[in-house]
Amino acid sequence: MKDLSEYRGEFTIARNCSFFNNAAISAPPMRVVNAVSALMLQFGSEGFIHYPEWMKMVERTRGLFAQLIDASPSEICFTGNTSEALSMVAGGISWKVGDKVIVPVPDFPSNVYPWVNLERSGVEVCFLHKTEGRFGVPDIEANLRPGTRLIAVSSTDFTTGFRCDIEEVGAFCRRKGILLCVDAIQSLGAIPFDVKSCGVHFLACGGHKWLLSTMGIGALFVSKEANDLLSPTKVGWHSVEDEENFYKLNLELKTDARRFEPGTLNLAGITALGTALEMLLEIGIERIFARITDLNGLISAELEKRDLKVISSMEPRNRSGILSFVPEDAGRLFRHLLKKRVLAAQRGNAVRLSPHFYNDESDVERLLEALDSY
Repeated sequence: MKDLSEYRGEFTIARNCSFFNNAAISAPPMRVVNAVSALMLQFGSEGFIHYPEWMKMVERTRGLFAQLIDASPSEICFTGNTSEALSMVAGGISWKVGDKVIVPVPDFPSNVYPWVNLERSGVEVCFLHKTEGRFGVPDIEANLRPGTRLIAVSSTDFTTGFRCDIEEVGAFCRRKGILLCVDAIQSLGAIPFDVKSCGVHFLACGGHKWLLSTMGIGALFVSKEANDLLSPTKVGWHSVEDEENFYKLNLELKTDARRFEPGTLNLAGITALGTALEMLLEIGIERIFARITDLNGLISAELEKRDLKVISSMEPRNRSGILSFVPEDAGRLFRHLLKKRVLAAQRGNAVRLSPHFYNDESDVERLLEALDSY
């Protein structure tokens, strides 16, 4: 088994700065850059000759994403991003006037707007108000109303890093006969996730954060249990069973999640995602999360020494890859860190750090030096 330090050389970003912003847009490793470059060279020099090979790559990536979340490849379709995937779920369910959806807020808009958009169809959105990003089953139960059909949660709060106990929420949904939709973009690639044990019906994720691929590619999981409850809002030649028969038209949709892929796929994005997934699974997500946890634990202790309030949960069950703290002036500190080549993020009055497995103690030292020179 390779030492994690051996992977650091693949990340060009590590030579230029200390990168703590994987919760926003990650910097992909060179194997991803090279794989996409090779694909485009094939396009440019040989045209469509490699099409059968590309289709095998698509299915291989579908299988890798399924492996990541303990699903079946038939439950996975590719999307452009998390927002599109969540909109596909919101728009694909046959709602009735008076149906209700519970949405914990504040949350990233991707997991709010698709549900609010349903209000014009008579669906009521019930906002569950989080406290410092935190909520649990008692809060959901307190907001439960007759007619509640779905709960839409983010696996991890994008500001505080609070990790929702999806397994507990899933068990609650099973008892109540409610659908569970998860925005997992702040978990996958950094934290182990099992859709089966958690009882998730729908899961959406983009590839440009912890998954280390690129923008413009994502995936949607549609469980076999909920497969018949969701209809495509867009249909094209790729949605049907006999997709290569262009002359005998027959709108017989595929019966699995692939029916949600209406047309030509983003091969460059899927290549990037598949290459990154191979690396992440090669290392092991448990091992990755352990490394991220160690780094954040080290940073948290140093922040406390400097009287900087950490607002991220340090409890094992609610811990994520995000470590947020509140300085006197978040905007000013963020700009100072940037000048010192420490790339973080500002979210409200907090500075958000999100290291990945390839970060090391030298990155932490640069961060601390930047803080001490502020």
